[in-house]
Amino acid sequence: MSRRLDHFTRREEQVLSQIRRSILEGGEVLSVRELGAALGLRSPASVVYHLQSLERSGARVRDGGNGNTCRLTR
Repeated sequence: MSRRLDHFTRREEQVLSQIRRSILEGGEVLSVRELGAALGLRSPASVVYHLQSLERSGARVRDGGNGNTCRLTR
């Protein structure tokens, strides 16, 4: 499936926004479970799905071995 890099789903925008907010307020990215709770998602797999989608589109890049360590490109 080919997607424009500048187009995100509503949920992906929410995930990006929450990641930005957690970095600005706390200096670090929330865990998958914390991110899910903040977004009202029950399943950690749902959060992982959206995070992987953001990685495929290039909006999120993981840094290091820790899953919580990342940088946003958009």
